[in-house]
Amino acid sequence: MNNADIADQIAEAHGLTKTDARKHVDAIFADIADAAAKGEEVSLNGFGKFKVKDAPAREGRNPSTGATIQIAASRKLSFAPAKAVKDKLNG
Repeated sequence: MNNADIADQIAEAHGLTKTDARKHVDAIFADIADAAAKGEEVSLNGFGKFKVKDAPAREGRNPSTGATIQIAASRKLSFAPAKAVKDKLNG
């Protein structure tokens, strides 16, 4: 499933045009990305939480040469599904 599929389902369920539904879907994902960029947690009741986690700098190896390299610190976006979603997956 992709953004267009989600927009198609929303358009059909709520009597919107596909273009309007796509604008809403894109706006929702843009808002989630903006909140994550600010370091905020995004909690969607009944679906799950998007959290920003800090990954510290570390040492790694170049697999082709075996040379030691420094991997810079970064921020990662993680998702933790809600219990209702876990139950659907496993039930």
